[in-house]
Amino acid sequence: MLALTLNGKWKMKRTTDQQWIDATVPGSVFNDLLNAGIIEDPYYRENEDQAKEIASYDYEYQREFEVDSRVLSYDQVKLLCKGLDTLAEIKINDHFLARTNNMHRIYEFDIKDMLRPGKNTIHILFSSPLNFVREKHKENPLWGVSEAIPGYPHLRKAHYMFGWDWGIQLPDSGIWRDIELRCYNTARLDDVYITQHHRDGKVSLDVRVRCRQWKAASLDIHVKVTDPDGNAMTKTVPAREGDNHIEMLIEDPRLWWPNGYGDQPLYEVEVQISSGEELLDSDFYKIGLRTMKVRREKDQWGESFEFEVNGVSIFAMGADYIPEDHILPRMNPERTERLIKDCVEANFNCIRVWGGGIYPDDYFFDLCDQYGLIVWQDLMFACAVYEMTDEFAENIKKEAEDNIKRIRHHASLGLWCGNNEMEMGWVSWGFPKTPKLRTDYIKQFEILLPQVAKEVDPNTFYWPASPSSGGGFDAPNDPNRGDVHYWDVWHGLKPFTDYRKYYFRFASEFGFQSFPCLKTVESFTLPEDRNIFSYVMENHQKNFGANGKILFYLSENFKYPKDFDSLLYASQLLQAEAIKYGVEHWRRNRGRCMGSIYWQLNDSWPVASWASIDYFGRWKALHYFAKRFYAPVLLSVHEEGTRAELHVTNETMAKVKGEVVWKLRKNDSQVIREGSVSVEVGPLSAVLCQELDFGDVLKDKKSKRETYLEYALLIDNTVVSSGTLLFVPAKHFAFIPPELEADVREEEDRFVILVRSKAYAKYVELDLVDADCRFSDNYFDLSAGEGKTVIVEKSSLSKDLTFADFKKSLKLRSAADIA
Repeated sequence: MLALTLNGKWKMKRTTDQQWIDATVPGSVFNDLLNAGIIEDPYYRENEDQAKEIASYDYEYQREFEVDSRVLSYDQVKLLCKGLDTLAEIKINDHFLARTNNMHRIYEFDIKDMLRPGKNTIHILFSSPLNFVREKHKENPLWGVSEAIPGYPHLRKAHYMFGWDWGIQLPDSGIWRDIELRCYNTARLDDVYITQHHRDGKVSLDVRVRCRQWKAASLDIHVKVTDPDGNAMTKTVPAREGDNHIEMLIEDPRLWWPNGYGDQPLYEVEVQISSGEELLDSDFYKIGLRTMKVRREKDQWGESFEFEVNGVSIFAMGADYIPEDHILPRMNPERTERLIKDCVEANFNCIRVWGGGIYPDDYFFDLCDQYGLIVWQDLMFACAVYEMTDEFAENIKKEAEDNIKRIRHHASLGLWCGNNEMEMGWVSWGFPKTPKLRTDYIKQFEILLPQVAKEVDPNTFYWPASPSSGGGFDAPNDPNRGDVHYWDVWHGLKPFTDYRKYYFRFASEFGFQSFPCLKTVESFTLPEDRNIFSYVMENHQKNFGANGKILFYLSENFKYPKDFDSLLYASQLLQAEAIKYGVEHWRRNRGRCMGSIYWQLNDSWPVASWASIDYFGRWKALHYFAKRFYAPVLLSVHEEGTRAELHVTNETMAKVKGEVVWKLRKNDSQVIREGSVSVEVGPLSAVLCQELDFGDVLKDKKSKRETYLEYALLIDNTVVSSGTLLFVPAKHFAFIPPELEADVREEEDRFVILVRSKAYAKYVELDLVDADCRFSDNYFDLSAGEGKTVIVEKSSLSKDLTFADFKKSLKLRSAADIA
């Protein structure tokens, strides 16, 4: 097999223009127009208004490529298009080849008869997706979310590109993934599927190989398995028609585990076919040796829903992932690796790929394999009604086959999920409903797609929707079965404590909005825009009424902020506290609840949203909180009135022994009462350690406003989990100005900051005015006279700073500084 890339330099233009401009493939229309300086950044101020005009035109791409006699000597020459977005017409040497209409599919076309020796041309015309969906919607209105351009369910294109309640309306086009020529002789690999059998401490790999042969010849299949240390075993068998099963026995397997439970060793599997000495085709895979299933068993609460890896029930901890940009060429392995490493640093073991975006690139799954994140993979259907015509059914069948085959070998893959929120939508939402469309839903998500998943990847669990209790419109958001999306906190304006009313089996979506930090807001605003109700700020807030919701929750918890920057800061504290309430409650009830996946991990442009990491990779307060509330060993408090319960949750494979210490303090940090208790917590369990009642101390409103509880878990005299608790909302607490101080010293590869306070300080935030960095901890609490050491690795700085400049740039504040 010979592969010749067509990536690289192309030419592109609007079809109505005369002049071609330079283009890059993989790429997109918006990316190329931006690089050419023809359009302004659509993320800046109100430039989104221009984006839809740009998207209303058709665009064309073309390039020349050389074909020599070697290429033409092959039996078959294929054009392989891994991503065409979306309505494309392809011509080779001015001869029509094909039309495509699904950006999620992989297309392959036979083009040998169209090629000629020497220079050849490829031309791809992209019709406007915006015009297409508008016309289709006029002909046949199909319901979709109100924040998106109507008609998007008619086109197999990433839904979020048409707008979402966190996303800009920017329906881009272009050659967004690799495009290449593939040349074959005699035969090629048609399909390789690897099944693992774990028995008696050994792993047998069943490598099922299917070949496609068009010329008579004797073929051999070669399989090579290389362990993480580089030791290889090989096997060669003659190929036969149909399925070829090659068994590879691994005597001393090293198992793959999710982050926090063990290591992530990966094995390489290479499959080749040959005819005599001629290598005809090959494929390469990295796999992890593990068993993975979703356990659903009846119990005293209903029915469990949990990932089980290597026989161990995992409490899933993570967030929902959306595409990292609206302009897809801006995504790359380095950017995604930083995001995945941020997940690992915050103790994630799971990530859910939401169904309104794209099927991530191979490198996304490689990174999840490498760092140990279980992937909940939605198929790309979300919040929309689809009509099951024969053409649509065949299109999505091919789409599912392409992507399931591409992704299925990854160790990180936990389950396939049919769609986001449409089963719940059919039960609970008020869109127009007909018996035919309801039947179409069942055909699509409970017949067609599960059949494809079973045929193509029988080893991976299929779940019809998120949320669901198993399908058939049977109470899809039942708190006692399946997975749940819970939005009464936020959309329903319920208090944070409302989370504690529910013991969901698996919370796969729940969230709370905040604004990004001032540096991010400055990237898309002018000074006069920096009011949350300005046109520009509201244009960067896509959830209707959300700024008002933030102010509502602000009024419940904090004093009105003194300035714009303080409002941004307070919004992030609200978000972090809200999610903390839910996660800590569900982790205290490990066994009944076995999953906490908050909405959402990341942003696709600079915007107010539910993300814990903003578009530029800056951690919000929530992500620092997640690092603590997803810690493998967690001490948390359930308070009610003047009572407080101390719980330890142990999400490790080892028993934990330590000491829980607590102090009831005045606002000046004077200790009123203190105590401690020894704790021993078994692996993968949660226990109530101590019940406290301070009713005799907290007798009136004044005492509650001036008193807080400090708590910590020590293991081997080291604090592994800690926090403080107020008995009133922060707006009513009698904070004394903490007069925060920071002593900084420089080491070879880091800056070390010792933060001290002269009174109780809550939500201490560190920031650099002149740079970005990653603090080892942030948004922490301090009692008077106590210090907190925070590390900044120099490698995390966005630019080099001298010791003097670092000290000058360092800024501190706490809750006492909001008003």
